[in-house]
Amino acid sequence: MLYYSLVFLVVALIAAALGFGGIAGASVGIAKILFFIFIALFIVSLVFGGFRRT
Repeated sequence: MLYYSLVFLVVALIAAALGFGGIAGASVGIAKILFFIFIALFIVSLVFGGFRRT
């Protein structure tokens, strides 16, 4: 999931450099959403992994 977030970020940077503002904005939005989903799943994984060891 983090990989896709970085891919959309790179697409947004390239689109912004070429002047495609709409595509760049949409790509940044998707990258943000995927990044926050990744962070949430990572935290859930850490919490449940900690409970599993005890």
